[in-house]
Amino acid sequence: MVKRPSKPLLNSQEAPVRGQPRRRRDPAQPFLQLDPMPNRIEPCLALLKQKPPVGAQWAFEIKWDGYRVAVHLDHGSVRIVTRGGHDWTDRFPAIAAAARKLGVGSAIIDGEAVVLDDQGRSDFGALQQSLGGRGGTKTSDASVLMAFDLLYFDGHDLTKTELASRRHLLEGIVPAGSQGAIRLSEEVDADGATLLAAACEHGLEGIIAKDKDSPYRSGRGGDWIKIKCIQSDTFAVVGYERSTAARAGIGALLLAGLKDGKLVYVGSVGTGFKESTAWRLREALDKIVSTKPPIEYGGRRKDVVWVSPRLFAEVEYRAWTHDGKLRHASYKGLRDKADAADLYEIE
Repeated sequence: MVKRPSKPLLNSQEAPVRGQPRRRRDPAQPFLQLDPMPNRIEPCLALLKQKPPVGAQWAFEIKWDGYRVAVHLDHGSVRIVTRGGHDWTDRFPAIAAAARKLGVGSAIIDGEAVVLDDQGRSDFGALQQSLGGRGGTKTSDASVLMAFDLLYFDGHDLTKTELASRRHLLEGIVPAGSQGAIRLSEEVDADGATLLAAACEHGLEGIIAKDKDSPYRSGRGGDWIKIKCIQSDTFAVVGYERSTAARAGIGALLLAGLKDGKLVYVGSVGTGFKESTAWRLREALDKIVSTKPPIEYGGRRKDVVWVSPRLFAEVEYRAWTHDGKLRHASYKGLRDKADAADLYEIE
């Protein structure tokens, strides 16, 4: 038997249910404030590890090889900002056009501008060529943005929000399976070791692991981890060996990394040069010839031309020798200043 309340909810059961009368809004009281859109957010960077992490908190994606950019959308206005803080909106017209069609009032999308080959793999050399090389002024219609994070949306700063929620919002803007100039870098439902093996088998750069519970923190704090199939890093070009048989007369580039803030010779790279890029590289080298080496050099190469360390080469390699030199190195291209890539630091 249901027990009835001893008193009715209202004095008169016919009277309508009403809450307290609404007071008029005080004009001096502000509305809920929105977060101002930041002009730039320093990117979160991935920490290099040899093995993928294990645990339910880690989400995994493919590692893309291109230029890190942030796409700023502000009610029809679009800016594409490089990692170094340069406005490259005009350099990526297809990405900018696609951003305007997203139907978003305000947002900052974090991602990687890449050029894909016919297998869907990012090709850094093709990206460089589409932009006209380091210091080039070409526009890249072939570039695609692989979007992987959302830092600001609809007037709200999301950097303190956990990654899982940011990704959920991003997927509402850039749906999975999109094939335009802005695509989602999809999370892969697999453990890290399995995904890494598959990525290496298909000739990909590697994978990225991200802590799903982490906020967006600028710098290399360990919330994001990168695991590479083939080692690829950025080195300073400190000279080249002249050769009458090689393209553009460049027998090999002499490279240096950083150790305790000082440039240290790490060997050379003599393969991977294409005819067109080699001549552009030689032209850039001839402008920065130096009368003395910028490093301590005890090597045996002859006819070396030293240069000021103003050019930064992306180089693939398989391993290091016992005396700290690169093994099986291959030249991929020059990094642009706007990309602000980290120079390799020797432990």
